[in-house]
Amino acid sequence: VGYGNLYFFFDRANITKAFEPNRELSSTETSYATIYSGGKSDSYYESTTTVGFDYNQGSGSNDNDEYYEHNPYNWKAEMANHDFTDGWDLPPNCEQEGETFFGIPLSQRSDSKLLSTNSFQDQFDFEYLTDRNFTYMQSFGTNHGWLVGETLGNGAGSIVDKDTAHIPIFFTGTTNPDMGGMSLDNLIKIGKKIDFGTLYIKPAFVFQDDDGSIKLQFEADANSALGYLYSNLCKMIGISWNYETPYNDLELYTNCAMHAAGDRAEYGCGPENGNSGGFCPQMTLAYRVSFQSEEHAAAYLDRCNNYVDYWRSLYPSGVAVGTSKFCKDGGCLALFLNRYDVFYVFKPELGGSWVEFMGGSVAPTISPAPTHEGGCDNPHNMHLDKCFRKKHKRKASQVAWDSLGAVGQLSIFLIAFMSSTLAISIFLARAKRRRKDGESYLGFLIRDVQGRKKKKRKKLRKKIGNGKLDEDLLSDGEENARTVPARPGRSSMKMTRNAKSIRSKSK
Repeated sequence: VGYGNLYFFFDRANITKAFEPNRELSSTETSYATIYSGGKSDSYYESTTTVGFDYNQGSGSNDNDEYYEHNPYNWKAEMANHDFTDGWDLPPNCEQEGETFFGIPLSQRSDSKLLSTNSFQDQFDFEYLTDRNFTYMQSFGTNHGWLVGETLGNGAGSIVDKDTAHIPIFFTGTTNPDMGGMSLDNLIKIGKKIDFGTLYIKPAFVFQDDDGSIKLQFEADANSALGYLYSNLCKMIGISWNYETPYNDLELYTNCAMHAAGDRAEYGCGPENGNSGGFCPQMTLAYRVSFQSEEHAAAYLDRCNNYVDYWRSLYPSGVAVGTSKFCKDGGCLALFLNRYDVFYVFKPELGGSWVEFMGGSVAPTISPAPTHEGGCDNPHNMHLDKCFRKKHKRKASQVAWDSLGAVGQLSIFLIAFMSSTLAISIFLARAKRRRKDGESYLGFLIRDVQGRKKKKRKKLRKKIGNGKLDEDLLSDGEENARTVPARPGRSSMKMTRNAKSIRSKSK
């Protein structure tokens, strides 16, 4: 990493872009940069008749003097299975391998931190296709174990792999433009340009390829929305090969895609299936599996395909996968940074796209107003911040309820349950003492409520009375007010009797 660089932070933990400081141009760069302003363009193009390009350079190719023509579908069994492009022949002008691809996420226990949910579908449970007890299999050829999720203590793998189930559709390679790839923001722009339909998938069968990997094959219908998507990705960002070149309105291209611009879904899957294309909707269950015997391998595949037949009967026309929290309507396309991390999600029929980072939306633009006519009602504007917040605005009650957490929600539920049971117990005890013979509980409830209302009215009348309680009893402001002499008490009566006795004695 060079000194004095400027970096772009995706968040405080991740750097996604580095910008080198300004420097002087080299003599070669200066010559090419000033070829037009210096009036040298005509003579340059007249003298240039050949281009010195070395086709022998690239990962996986033989660096020798023999003629080499790149083949984007030259799969190699010895390729590194944790990296889709490591071991492939890198295309011309591509100088770096990469793991980015478009695909369909199928994980149910993903450990990716880029999405708020760890489950991308609830239609398929791939646990039925594993052999964790080693009933049929003997060992793995890699340390990954089962790619649909490895368990701690399982002797199959030396690492505890996370659930990374997915169907790769189109490998885009590195995201480093300086190495011939396409940046993430440009890949997102391309993805939002394709008006694909809902992606339906249907399992076909489980098989073991020539490299020993266990895979689940899905039906490859060239006339489906999935086939349409693959063909358009090839047209837009496939590499130039066999006299075919890509084209898109954005003029954004890559030299590191693992698919040709002239490829189409109707050409089928690559050399292993006897066809010439790269349309291979497959999901890898495990790498390089060794079975105890051929009989055990046949028994394992038979067991798996029996369950695949159950899925086929359950979804005869295929299914658009999703969950209540991820792609609710199903059939979404995802942009993977690698097989672990889903970075961006595209809804079918231009229904919007988003990336969720740690539960918060990070839209690709901060434009304050829609860029297409029709406002937020136009599906083209669904990815904008304003429209995304408007469409996905949460109710205040839901926010308050979620803020309580699992413990708070459980506490409120228990308090409500205890309060209701206490009220019912008190009512039953009261009804047992005061209910009349043959009277129903409902009748007693009505009579009890009406009786309480009558008692309240009687108490209220007693408190108010007939007099005016707000008059000042000691007030002497009214001249004509009639005064009533006070009733004589015991002390006054005693004094009167004493006075009478004194007068009688004096007489």
